[in-house]
Amino acid sequence: MIEMKVDASELKADEPKINEKLVDWLKDKTGAEASSDGKVVTIKGEGEAVSKKYIRVTVKKFLHKHVLDETFRVIGNEENTLKIKMRKLVEEE
Repeated sequence: MIEMKVDASELKADEPKINEKLVDWLKDKTGAEASSDGKVVTIKGEGEAVSKKYIRVTVKKFLHKHVLDETFRVIGNEENTLKIKMRKLVEEE
């Protein structure tokens, strides 16, 4: 069984319970078990649906659907961990 983690500690939005919506989104798209301990979402399952690349694309689609892709990005953190990080905004002069 493969275990992937998504660190969503920086994820903030106008919508309440955005982390719970991310858990439900990942459950629906991967068909694997997904749970959250508040800041970190853990996905456990088998096959391609739990690969790091697929989880990354799925989280990007979640951010796009909730209009958060301009503010946040998904980066690889450790071996089986992804992190949702706030983008650095460049100020125009």
